[in-house]
Amino acid sequence: MAEAPATGGPTAAGPIGIIGGSGFYELLADPHSQSVETPYGPTSGPISVGHIGDRPVAFLPRHGAGHVLPPHRIPYRANLWALRQLGVTRVIAPCAVGSLRADVHPGDFVVCDQFVDRTWGRPDTFFDGPEVTHVSVADPYCPELRAAAVAGLKATGSRAVDGGTVVVVQGPRFSTRAESAWYRAAGWDVINMTQYPEVTLARELGMCFCGVALVTDYDTGVPGVPESEAVTMEVVFRVLGTMVDTFREALRVTVERIPMDRRCRCVQTG
Repeated sequence: MAEAPATGGPTAAGPIGIIGGSGFYELLADPHSQSVETPYGPTSGPISVGHIGDRPVAFLPRHGAGHVLPPHRIPYRANLWALRQLGVTRVIAPCAVGSLRADVHPGDFVVCDQFVDRTWGRPDTFFDGPEVTHVSVADPYCPELRAAAVAGLKATGSRAVDGGTVVVVQGPRFSTRAESAWYRAAGWDVINMTQYPEVTLARELGMCFCGVALVTDYDTGVPGVPESEAVTMEVVFRVLGTMVDTFREALRVTVERIPMDRRCRCVQTG
């Protein structure tokens, strides 16, 4: 592992990191662009540093400007490392997801508390040796950030599901019907292509992480939902476009509700 940025203590005065998913290429009203060199190559793009209210925020478009990076080509390690170099200790990571449940609908939000990794071949750790470290991720998502996100979403009148498991698949293709049925049978709630390894890399750096899932579709179609169809990119972007403004407002409220002092255990990587 390269020499890591300091993880800091319980007080987090640095900017709040936001890793924008599909449709979140611009967020701040007063940004200035900043490039950060990392031991893991370039980030997805320049980081926009500005404010939401009186809180400093660092925004990074996950897929790059114009959505040019597919999920398996995103430089996850560089992205998290660069944010930490800028003093970020807490990250909010919105992402588009498909629903695996008949009672979770397009237009809903799910504030995840668990993930299942079904990806392969992605560089997914900073601990490549000779230092060997096994990081605890039994509870991968920060409870403080999750509470703030749920409150922020509900303040906008949005339907926010408090807790849920996201299964993260390799992409860039969508699931077969058999795969989707398998994930539903396992009891998982939503499906996505980017939450892993973002969440575990954040934990390795002692950063808090909150994954907010924006439900855009029913994956391959959900039994018991007659109007559901197999997902397409056109469907994802159409529904996402209807959710962006609401979620931006929810982000504003969420950022304001994040306490200045960290009382969680996310900084403890062991």
